[in-house]
Amino acid sequence: MRKHVKGNVSWVGYIDWELETFHGDDYSIMNGSSQNAYLIEEEKTVLIDTVWTPHRFDFVENLKKEIDLNKIDYIIANHGECDHSGALTALMDEIPGKPIYCTANAVKSIEGQYGKRGWNFNVVKTGDSLDIGNGKKLVFVEMRMLHWPDSMAAYMTGDNILFANDAFGQHFAVEELFNDKANQCLLYKEALKYFVNILNPFAPILKKKLAEIAALNLQFDIIAPSHGAIWRENPLQIVEKYAQWSDAYQENQVTVAYDTMWEGTTKLAHAIAAEISRQSPETVVKVFNVAKADKNEIMTEVFKSKAIAVGSPTVGNSILSSVAGWLEFLKQLKFKNKKAAAFGCYGWSGESVKILKELLAGAGFAVVDEEIRSLWNPEESDFAAVPALVSSLLAPSPKE
Repeated sequence: MRKHVKGNVSWVGYIDWELETFHGDDYSIMNGSSQNAYLIEEEKTVLIDTVWTPHRFDFVENLKKEIDLNKIDYIIANHGECDHSGALTALMDEIPGKPIYCTANAVKSIEGQYGKRGWNFNVVKTGDSLDIGNGKKLVFVEMRMLHWPDSMAAYMTGDNILFANDAFGQHFAVEELFNDKANQCLLYKEALKYFVNILNPFAPILKKKLAEIAALNLQFDIIAPSHGAIWRENPLQIVEKYAQWSDAYQENQVTVAYDTMWEGTTKLAHAIAAEISRQSPETVVKVFNVAKADKNEIMTEVFKSKAIAVGSPTVGNSILSSVAGWLEFLKQLKFKNKKAAAFGCYGWSGESVKILKELLAGAGFAVVDEEIRSLWNPEESDFAAVPALVSSLLAPSPKE
């Protein structure tokens, strides 16, 4: 079923209410999602993106109910990832030879996933445009590494719509389609989670791209991403948020993340959290067991934090595998301008805290010297070391 966006532009995507994970099982979905595709019907008929591979046949059949597929003049592939290109195989079986406009890297990714099928690719780069009639055109802007090398956006003149693909989106099912119709708390929660877990590794690139787009002096009446709500009410609000988030963002918050074997490290985690509140009552404190809490939700809180404390007992001369995997993901997200401390219990060799500090430094955190290594279970002497660790963690960094 199509939904009207503006003028002669319609949404023809798929709302995925049942979706629970994305990128394999690497991204958790709490409130559904959508794959947004768009149909433009000016003098030329243009399809912008498709949907995920599992829904390809439904997509094509639903599109047939809305339009004669042979009337499609152009297909725009803003990104080759299968959640956007997944219906191309079924669609091109119906209308072989129709021109597909995309970046050079998108040709590589699409053919890499679906094979070389002889499709009519037309390679575009930043500044290229496509006349769609009625005095309107699509202007293409490459968005390399946001978040694939092949990504681009398309700006529709006249209606002033930015088809932004994976920028400015959310994994969030919004039947009502638009940001002003969505639950605002959930909208921004999901927008932030999406930014943190998918786009933050490329924040320096994004920061430059936002400046580049601003320099074009374009008017944006609508920002239409490829997941979640379409921004029509004050659409630049999400651009402003991205500008903030991409600039080593932090709030007055500290996150404590740990796992434990026999609860000794849990006691230290809770003691650290309580001491943060004692020393700085205005600071928000979050505590997570990384083996039990959702990792994407934790990372969203870490992103908001100015500092973190990470704990693990020693096991096998190392750290718990749950913490090791979590720290690898932490490193991938490339957070900036944050401090960290390490703590944990041990029974024999006691390497965990040293390893934690090395891994946190490798993930880009400024690691404080203070640490807590508790033999067997925490005793008064261990708890007595907590205030100094917290004080160092809360102390302003030289950059501040």
